[in-house]
Parts: sequence; structure tokens; C-alpha cells
Amino acid sequence: MGRLNGKVALITGAAGGQGAVEAELFAREGAKVVVADISADGVAAVVDRVERAGGEALGIELNVTDEAAWESAMDSIRTRFGRLDIQVNNAGILSLEGIAKIDRGEWDKVISVNQTSVMLGMKHGTALMREGGSGGSIINLSSTYAHVGSGGAVAYQASKGAVFIMTKTAAVEFAPDGIRVNSVAPGIIETPMTREVLAAAGPPHPDITRTPLQRAGQPIEVAQTVLFLASDEASYITGAEILVDGGRTIT
Repeated sequence: MGRLNGKVALITGAAGGQGAVEAELFAREGAKVVVADISADGVAAVVDRVERAGGEALGIELNVTDEAAWESAMDSIRTRFGRLDIQVNNAGILSLEGIAKIDRGEWDKVISVNQTSVMLGMKHGTALMREGGSGGSIINLSSTYAHVGSGGAVAYQASKGAVFIMTKTAAVEFAPDGIRVNSVAPGIIETPMTREVLAAAGPPHPDITRTPLQRAGQPIEVAQTVLFLASDEASYITGAEILVDGGRTIT
């Protein structure tokens, strides 16, 4: 407990699933948590849980594809807390269509939510971190699908591959400011976003059969890795990607 005491942490896509688990874990570790998501109801529910557990949270309804919305979010954080120490770019959507079937509208939407939003988040998050002058930590959520082919999911894989390399170039750009930038690449994790996909394939899912640990991961297992990178325990780690995939990418 207390690994993030005194720090302000922004988490996108935090109204449910992976992001909500991260927000509640960060609060338990002493962070003042900014719960950001496009779902106002979901944001309110997570903020309520954090506060009932004794934590401090600020809820922000945020469309991560809208640059003006990012500017407004940073103004709200600056007004409430005066600083930003940690940013987790977690928001994302899934698309399974391959090149032959995907339409341009779906491609643009996935790239906007999964890729462009990460760029916008880092652009505006680092600006507020620089104002504080004490550095910071950014964690971007990539995917094992940034490393292996699937024969489908072209927009999703393209977006996550971009997150992988954007993380590395941002780590170099912001190192002089003491801002560390890393990514976490989950494998098959049992969240509301993936549960339907897992069920549709029938047990076991092909990705699980190719995973040495032979199971889906749990959101808390990803969240604990994100927590490590956010904390001072990872003070000499930047530009790295940690795979949380049960060994999927080694087979």
C-alpha cells in the first residue's frame, strides 16, 4: 500500500473493464485518481466506488479522439490538483475484421480511438507534467497483437503496433523532462470487451491454446504491471514494453 502516495494519476477508458480495475488499484495505493471515459454514468460509478473506499477521485467525461476535450480535461485536472504525475492511456476498442472485409469507417474509428488518442493524450499530458517540473510516468496500453499476426483484426493490430513504436519515440522525446514513457502489452485478458470474443470461439479460444499458461489473464494482472511502471520502483525504466500474455508471444 502507498506506492503512489501524493501522486495524481489520469486513467482513460476507466469507466469499466481494465481501466476501472486500474483506477481502483491506484486509489488503494494512495493516488488521487482522475477517472476519464466517454461514459458519464460509468465514470460516476467508478468515482463513487473509489470515494466509498476512502480514496479521492475526479470524474471527467472524455472523448479521447477530441483534442479540445483533452485540453478541457487538463484544465480540470490543473484546477483540482495543480499537477499530473501519471497518465495511463488505456482507452481502446476492438475490431476483428481483416483487410478484405473492413470498411473505411471502421478503420478510421479504430485508428482514432486506439492510436490517435494516445498521441493526443501524450501531447497534452506531458505539457501538464512539464508544468510541475517533477517528471512523470506515462503508460500506454499496447497488445500482443502488436507483435504477432492473426489473419484478421487489421485495424486493431495496426493501431496497437503504432502504440508500441510511439511509446519508444515519446520516451526519447520526453526523457530530458524526466518523464518516463512505457507500454504494457496484454494477451487475452478476460474483460467485457473480450468476453464475447472468447465465448464466440468456443472454449478454449485458439489464442489460449497457443498460450503456455493455458488460460486468459485477469485485469488485475495487467493492472499490477501498470502500477509498477507508474511507481518510483520503475524509475530507471523508459521506452520499454512489458508483455503480460501468459507466454503467448514466445510460442
